[in-house]
Amino acid sequence: MKATKKVIGELEKCYSLAMLHYQGKDHFLCAAEKVNNCYLISLDGEIEETVWEGPGGVMTMVQVPGTDGQFLATRKFYSPNDSKEASIVVVTPRGKNDWEVRTLVDLPFVHRFGILQAGGKNYIIACALKSDHEYKDDWRFPGKVFVAELPDDLSGYNDDNQLELTVLKDNMLKNHGYYLHEEKDGSTSAVVSCDNGVFQFFPPKTAGGEWEVKELTSDAASDALLMDLNGDGVEELCALAPFHGDTINIYEQKDGKFEVAYTYPEKLEFLHAIFGGQVNGENTFIIGHRKGERYLLAFTYKDGKYVADKLDEGCGAANVLHYTHDGKEILIGANREINEIAMYELTK
Repeated sequence: MKATKKVIGELEKCYSLAMLHYQGKDHFLCAAEKVNNCYLISLDGEIEETVWEGPGGVMTMVQVPGTDGQFLATRKFYSPNDSKEASIVVVTPRGKNDWEVRTLVDLPFVHRFGILQAGGKNYIIACALKSDHEYKDDWRFPGKVFVAELPDDLSGYNDDNQLELTVLKDNMLKNHGYYLHEEKDGSTSAVVSCDNGVFQFFPPKTAGGEWEVKELTSDAASDALLMDLNGDGVEELCALAPFHGDTINIYEQKDGKFEVAYTYPEKLEFLHAIFGGQVNGENTFIIGHRKGERYLLAFTYKDGKYVADKLDEGCGAANVLHYTHDGKEILIGANREINEIAMYELTK
């Protein structure tokens, strides 16, 4: 696989990426980890609007289903050591460069979150990296996973009226990774990674039903996703390990359990960006790491083995986003370490 790169913007400590359907068209959002801008960008790579100029601290953004450009975002998560004031906000467009931002829920240390769908309902699932801290790199207070049914109308939520969340799972040390997984029945689940292992969270199939939590592996992981990378009809678990770690593992299912089948031979410092899906008709796993050589790698399965192609280096992607546009396979990289928003056209 090859990549043709175009730099489409500069944003200091650019970090979070998300698709957004607004005014009848698809766009994407790019926001910063520190106090800086959030941009609305066309699929051609043109910066169209400034959604906000601060306060930033954006780890995750997700469109509210069925809306015209409304989305949820984390706010004021600046680092694992500076996120006690983090929250999830509701962002609603009012006009050109005019977006209303209101609090949905204050949630200290909230890092990743998502909106899951099952049984005709939407659910929010929010993952806190930790629960408290008293000094730098204090990991004595493990993170948690919170859930709630997401109301159809979010207009009434603000600082004084917040969404009530329920703790679904606790004692999750370095609760970092989140990835949306599409199920065969059309519902969605979440793959959540921490030092205690990788877990899959399934929302209730019927209104008022129970959540299901499934342990995929007890191995520590920073991020992980499920996909059928080798084309055998059974999903593999592709994982980055451990927290902000240096090891890429691909697990295959043996007798209903995940076992490591492949480990990338190089140690890649500070693994972070992760994507899994079809690119040019091939199941593809893409990762980026933020220290050292800062590669962007694409993994596929060819001739009976897992193969890695280097798409870029020296970039340091915090996150990546894939879409197709005008018949082209596009990957957007939030190349945090060089303050660069990059567009890659991917070809075989």
